[in-house]
Amino acid sequence: MKKVKLCLTFMLAGLVLLSCNNKKSNPEESKAETASVEKREIWTKDQANKWYAEQPWLVGANYSPSTAINQLEMWQEDTFDPKRIDQELGWAENLGMNVMRVYLHDLLHEQDPEGLYKRMNTFLEIADKHHIKTLFVLFDSCWDPFPALGKQRAPKPHTHNSGWVQSPGQKVLQDKNQYPRLEKYVKETVAKFKDDNRILGWDVWNEPDNMTGPSYEKVEIKNKVDLILPLLKDVFAWARESNPSQPLTSGVWVGDWSDEAKMKPMHKMQIEQSDIVSFHNYDKPQDFERVVKQLQRYGKPLICTEYMARPNGSTFEGFLPLARKYNVGMINWGFVDGKTQTKYAWDSWTKTYTAEPKLWFHDVLHTDGTPYIKAETDFIKKMTSEANKKN
Repeated sequence: MKKVKLCLTFMLAGLVLLSCNNKKSNPEESKAETASVEKREIWTKDQANKWYAEQPWLVGANYSPSTAINQLEMWQEDTFDPKRIDQELGWAENLGMNVMRVYLHDLLHEQDPEGLYKRMNTFLEIADKHHIKTLFVLFDSCWDPFPALGKQRAPKPHTHNSGWVQSPGQKVLQDKNQYPRLEKYVKETVAKFKDDNRILGWDVWNEPDNMTGPSYEKVEIKNKVDLILPLLKDVFAWARESNPSQPLTSGVWVGDWSDEAKMKPMHKMQIEQSDIVSFHNYDKPQDFERVVKQLQRYGKPLICTEYMARPNGSTFEGFLPLARKYNVGMINWGFVDGKTQTKYAWDSWTKTYTAEPKLWFHDVLHTDGTPYIKAETDFIKKMTSEANKKN
């Protein structure tokens, strides 16, 4: 009897020990199982092309309301302007535009994530009402490297994008202790909207290797690109960890993309990590066509997320027919003339303008919604209606 009791005691002890061991390993197993279920790979060509086949021909603009000088003024609670956004997106709908590329900012998330998400949802509701999808931009390397929350400065007269700000700013970029905050911003923002079909996709970083030219080059850090290269790869990974149903991308903007061997590490990585390939082109139509042919070798959908600089020869009349021919989505820079003042050229940072240029650089409509060039808006409307006519 004693032997039986002793055996039972050992058996019970063994079961308890086994149970404890199982409890210790279960969370890890559970974590691994979750990771395997939720792990989001870079889209294959087939996945990307299947997604693209479900879209209309994408035509739209990089959008900031005319009342905002930059991303912060667009989204901060005190200056968020849904009535103006509704009016301007109504004008876009009238032209047949169906996508807007819209910039966010990491400081907005640090300040008030829930408030930001509420305003993003309001924007998406307005855009959806006008049958417009949104391509959100998470980070940006262009213009002022010292962003600050609060009241934004007034536009500098006759100067292109005189108040636009980088995200993250230079100080954050140099402080790796801030990177967990950037990770939180990316993961939480993408996760919040990961299944929202009002969102076309996530442009994770605009022109990551842009050194700002004459506007801010005197204060730019020399190792900016070296810092961004590994961080951008992390940003792609963070966004994918949120398992978005929408594609991720980061557009190449300057360089030779005809041969992998000639491409910079940044550009190779941007394309390798992107679900769909995006690019910028402000040159002549033949340059645009050459770039399209270079990038077609990747076998993925192409979206030109910036173009249209009239004095450069980058125009709607020159680019849209080619884009239609090659089935390239098109998002021009600038929509309504306003506080960004992008009707002035990039050289307004080095050349003094005292009046509105005779030929606008960017932008399509005057502040009151009337076309800058009616023949141009008629052409946009003709192209979009023919491509996306309802059966």
